[in-house]
Amino acid sequence: MLLLNKEDIKNVFSMKDAIEANKEAFTIYSKGKSVAPLRTNIPVKEQEGVMLFMPGYVSDLECAGLKIVSVFPKNIEKNKPVTPATVMLMDATTGEVSSILDGTYITQLRTGAASGAAIDVLAVKEAKIGALIGTGGQAEKQLEAMLVARDLDEVRVYSRNKDQRESFAIKMNEEFAHYNTKIIAVESSNKAIQDADVIITVTTSTTPVFDGNLIKKGALISGVGSYLHNMQEIDPVALTRASKIFFESTDAVLAESGDILIPLEQGLVSKENISGELGSVITGDIIGRESDDEIIVFKTVGIGVQDVVTAKRIYDKAITNKIGIEWN
Repeated sequence: MLLLNKEDIKNVFSMKDAIEANKEAFTIYSKGKSVAPLRTNIPVKEQEGVMLFMPGYVSDLECAGLKIVSVFPKNIEKNKPVTPATVMLMDATTGEVSSILDGTYITQLRTGAASGAAIDVLAVKEAKIGALIGTGGQAEKQLEAMLVARDLDEVRVYSRNKDQRESFAIKMNEEFAHYNTKIIAVESSNKAIQDADVIITVTTSTTPVFDGNLIKKGALISGVGSYLHNMQEIDPVALTRASKIFFESTDAVLAESGDILIPLEQGLVSKENISGELGSVITGDIIGRESDDEIIVFKTVGIGVQDVVTAKRIYDKAITNKIGIEWN
């Protein structure tokens, strides 16, 4: 069994690799070539947190896996990751665990890469302005995915905490200087999204975090943070203005995400407004963007197949490069 920590993964697996792995995972899922049960959510009310158990199986890759991930917002006060996680990769020909990987980093990587895949497939080709709302533990990889998927001149970042958004912008300008993109902290979410071609929301908000009337024609919105029924980041107005709405998994989003469930319950949108899954766009089974004026929404809550495929591709590269620790 191979043990892979964060540095091991970083040594062999880039964001570009992660985006390709996510596109592969979404394709496998939408083709029905995986077993991906809905995740088990166990609330931990005392900590205002939730523990999630996410299994998946991909026969064509002869692998399976399980990710155990928690979302504990109070961890930030303890200087611990808000979303600690572990991924177990299994050999589906023997049923043995072949690798244990740093799931906290994989979660950041593949969650960012989900937005990256959506941007790569659905955003306007000449996108130049990005917006990132939320500067927590998932934000850095969301930003990196945005920069990998499109050659952006500027990304505006916003969080309610002024010091946090400003320090985030300073750090990211240093971290991603090689992209030659200006990363600017702004004083409101609405200022962030004005004229933005690509918008990512990654918060745990229970109310919409921007005014949907301000979304420009042609924008792509990737909603990442709303993974429970009571959470809502995306203004329903943006959904009503959108030409197309895509998910990574229709079953998962309609089982969990308040971004979609709340507007459905309020009658603001209907299931007829749902265009389909990103994997089906990648395979060409359904049409993605048809014009540069279309507003498109992509909603993701995360599925186990993403973790399994990403872990398998990391494992393969680690074996080739002789990275990691063998544990018998």
